[in-house]
Amino acid sequence: MASVKLLELLLCSFFLVGCHSSQSSQQVSSPPHPKGEPSPLGEDNLSFPWSRLRLPRYIIPLHYHLLLQPNLTTLRFTGSVQIQIDVQNNSNWVVLHSKGLQISKATILDHNFAHLTDQVLPVLHNPSHEQIGIFSPRVLSSGQKYFLYIEFGAEFAEGFYGFYKSTYKTSKGETRTLASTHFEPTSARMAFPCFDEPSFKASFSVQIRRSPEYISLSNMPIVKTVELHGGLLEDHFAPSVKMSTYLVAFVVCDFKSVTATTASGVKVSIYAAPEKWEQTHYALEVAVKMLDFYEDYFNIPYPLPKQDLIAIPDFQSGAMENWGLTTYRETSLLYDPLTSSVSDKLWVTMVIGHELAHQWFGNLVTMKWWNDIWLNEGFARYMEYISVEATYPDLKVEEYLLHTCFAAIGHDSLNSSRPISSPAENPTQIKEMFDTVSYDKGACVLHMLRHFLTDEVFQSGIVRYLRKYSFGNAQNQDLWDSLANTCSEEEFISGKHCYNRDQSNKNAYLFAGEHLDLTAIMNTWTLQKGIPLVTVTRKGSRLLLRQDRFLKTVLPSDPQWSSLQQGFLWHIPLTYRTDTSSIIHRHLMTSATDSIHIGEEASWVKINSDMTGYYVVHYEDDGWDVMAKVMRENHTALSYRDRTHLIHNAFQLVTAGHLSLNKAMDLIGYLQLEKHTVPLLEGLGYLEAFYHLIEKIDELELTKNLGRYILHFFRAVIDQQTWSDSGSVSERRLRSEVLSLACHLNDPPCVERANQHFQEWLQSNGKLNLPTDVAETVYSVGAQRDHGWNSLLHTYKISLSEAQKHKILQALTSSKDTEKLQRLLQLGLEGKVIRSQDLSTLILMVARNPKGHHLAWNFVKKNWDTLVEKFQLGSFCIRNILIGTTGQFSSPDDLTDVQLFFESISEQASQLRATQIALDNVKKNIRWIQRNLETLRKWLNEQIK
Repeated sequence: MASVKLLELLLCSFFLVGCHSSQSSQQVSSPPHPKGEPSPLGEDNLSFPWSRLRLPRYIIPLHYHLLLQPNLTTLRFTGSVQIQIDVQNNSNWVVLHSKGLQISKATILDHNFAHLTDQVLPVLHNPSHEQIGIFSPRVLSSGQKYFLYIEFGAEFAEGFYGFYKSTYKTSKGETRTLASTHFEPTSARMAFPCFDEPSFKASFSVQIRRSPEYISLSNMPIVKTVELHGGLLEDHFAPSVKMSTYLVAFVVCDFKSVTATTASGVKVSIYAAPEKWEQTHYALEVAVKMLDFYEDYFNIPYPLPKQDLIAIPDFQSGAMENWGLTTYRETSLLYDPLTSSVSDKLWVTMVIGHELAHQWFGNLVTMKWWNDIWLNEGFARYMEYISVEATYPDLKVEEYLLHTCFAAIGHDSLNSSRPISSPAENPTQIKEMFDTVSYDKGACVLHMLRHFLTDEVFQSGIVRYLRKYSFGNAQNQDLWDSLANTCSEEEFISGKHCYNRDQSNKNAYLFAGEHLDLTAIMNTWTLQKGIPLVTVTRKGSRLLLRQDRFLKTVLPSDPQWSSLQQGFLWHIPLTYRTDTSSIIHRHLMTSATDSIHIGEEASWVKINSDMTGYYVVHYEDDGWDVMAKVMRENHTALSYRDRTHLIHNAFQLVTAGHLSLNKAMDLIGYLQLEKHTVPLLEGLGYLEAFYHLIEKIDELELTKNLGRYILHFFRAVIDQQTWSDSGSVSERRLRSEVLSLACHLNDPPCVERANQHFQEWLQSNGKLNLPTDVAETVYSVGAQRDHGWNSLLHTYKISLSEAQKHKILQALTSSKDTEKLQRLLQLGLEGKVIRSQDLSTLILMVARNPKGHHLAWNFVKKNWDTLVEKFQLGSFCIRNILIGTTGQFSSPDDLTDVQLFFESISEQASQLRATQIALDNVKKNIRWIQRNLETLRKWLNEQIK
């Protein structure tokens, strides 16, 4: 009841603006930075009062009262915002963010809602910093609270940020329009003027005006709806909890929903376009289970009364964690049992797990600044695995964690990588922080930390962290202190979150008999880039250890090697086991060289047990021969994770020039005995990667021989596969991967069976539901003929299943007809048949095709400006386009071409880390070809004699 009264009071203030004026005035005072006193004579005589990218700290927002009226016909919106502010230094200026908004009125009221002046307040704009400055002739006094009132309007944003338009088509061909938001990281300022930085947390009261045929959604539930003149309705949402601006969200649409309630009474709803309503039920089940799990795991109640999840037809990223209103790409939320594969099901489950983890990690506790975005994204990525393993154990999500860490290593072993915690100031730099390092490396470092501390200590530490910083902001050090129970004496006396510093022994943990400084350890993983390579040499009863920085683009014999190694040292929590015991031994390596005693009787030792540590291991001298022998003779003596880890490390060391390709190929010779999907697919994946690299260069005979070898070596596995959806999740995943590769290699039995299924599908006019695990393979084989390709494109246009459309698009891009590939790229650019949100994926799909390899790159070069306009510089779409289209270039001519293009866009390229990653990848591929092509040729000739 009190909340409703407060809402009514604030609503009244909207209509009081302009009715009162201040009777007193004070001398003009300039803001703390920069120095200088602006003249109050008018906008022409004023200069913008702030020169920094980050806002001044002398004015703090407390509460926003936001009124919006979107018009889905004119595609414009108008609004007003009243911000209660706390002034902490005398000033005449309020500086805040605004981008692309037309400000029609600005005024300031005192705590009694009386105007400070009857003048129209000057509003100055600094577009390069996306800031506005509002000048008050009367000084705003330190220690006082005021209300800043602004009226504004704008067109819906083009693209996927801010308050933007989305559309969908009904089965009858009618186009429907909706309006949705995406603010992270710096786009709330495109929807309303605000203090758009994560540490400026405030509460929000939102009102949205709409036509009766639509509904509106926001972070909080609707408390009342008022009927206005002209038939409009005005929804009033309950005041929110304290949160950052990037988490505010609102949607106006005509969607339908399904609803359920969690054990603690939280109302959960899934929204989607009306004809996709049937695809929402699985997401509802997952969301309820996940919220129940997280409330129990974090031991902190979900702080809002409801959680909405909505599938937006046009959405650039996978999903967004807006508090109480999470938004999703349709493929990330909708599940159709008839067309979605088991991999699609796992994806939906993991994305929901990720976004709901953010309701605690990111929303309840937020990083102070974007340099520590990994505290949000690394935790949410890692919690995907913890939550899904607990709630859906049959999905075997733990089998995918290794690949998350492998992806991180692939990026982190390039010199163009960055530390987990990195400087980021402008919007482009901030967008680039949402990358493999923040998500995947962040998750893998947390996985290592969890095993280092034990599950119980890790869980209690993060609960302490969440409780201590609830509704506030935190940084790296706060996490380490929470995990180590440290606190100030003042905090200890309060008794809320931690123990006495003496008790906690200054971050000390008893690990292998040593007291450890957790901050010192973790700073080596978050404040320096790269990944360590631990080189192991057996000397009798001892293992000699050496750590270096692992790099795939530079050899130890290269002149720049020593300079790139200088200053790098990690505190590595080593784990290992031998054949003499099942015990996992631990040792903390804190120096460049070290040694451990293992005993004379051990015939082998495996370092980095189950790959819980984030480091690469090289077994020097005959070490790899020993491991290959274990794999051949008794591979089950090692866990499936250890077998997978050995395969991965061996081929990474080949790329880095530390191991011969022959030894890595010999290591995977045991795979004909392998029964577990994960190591089997890891070995197969490297052979497939070599094939895709070589098929794009003029090496027809070698390509043919490698394809023949793969089909021969994995013949038994291929022949065991059924064209169905039966079996466990692991078996179904293996089926999809193996049959897809077999048909790509033109294996006659595979192609024949796929063609048979495709003909049946054609005869049913696309009504036949193919087994979901093999549908993409069937479509891809069928797409090689004109009639099949055209039929698939027609089905793509009318399908209501985004899962099916993704499979069809993959098939369409597998065509060997370059005119068809060109047509697809053009359709993606137009954004009607193929949505703009799918353009970056489409470009990468075409780039993977040997016939589309250079086609995709030339398309990117030709349409660069359009792509940047659509996706924004620094976005993950631009990053994926640059890295993905060049990722399999492997000649000096390709490198020159890429370098010349980056020089032609030097002003933009200089702002992007992605350009350096792309160049590093091409250099890496060139070196791989130079070092390994002849070795592979000889090795294959020996195998297929």
